[in-house]
Amino acid sequence: MPSTDELTQALRAADLRVTQPRVAVLDAVHRNPHADTDSVLTTVRADLPTVSRQAVYDILAALTESGLVRRIQPAGTYARYEARVGDNHHHAVCRRCGAISDIDCATGQTPCLDGPAPDAFIVDEAEVIYWGTCATCSTTDFSEEEFTKEDSALSQYRKDPK
Repeated sequence: MPSTDELTQALRAADLRVTQPRVAVLDAVHRNPHADTDSVLTTVRADLPTVSRQAVYDILAALTESGLVRRIQPAGTYARYEARVGDNHHHAVCRRCGAISDIDCATGQTPCLDGPAPDAFIVDEAEVIYWGTCATCSTTDFSEEEFTKEDSALSQYRKDPK
């Protein structure tokens, strides 16, 4: 994890004013990869209890805009934030528990990434999300009924739980 001095330097290098809330939010994202806004808020409030939800939203937007964090949003879920930036990695999302893992960019034979772009369109990034079952859930015996329950673990991450 980066030190407070390193986080401060990163904010300055991105031409962002250094404030306690900004340092705290950036630290929370580093300590909690793929955290949603509520998780970041909870982590920040452990040290800065008066920080508002709106302040965290605004700081996450500024950090994303500056390139210090990356915002991801797998289909049907809330936005998540991560500090792994500057590479074109992808994500795997567990359909049962909602866990998200990083996957390095595919190399070698990748026809889905190397196809022709539409006319007058310059591709500068590819985002691939793999959906499946994580190692923990794949070794847990779930009945089909448990897997499809409305209150399944993944439903907490969906925007519109079904």
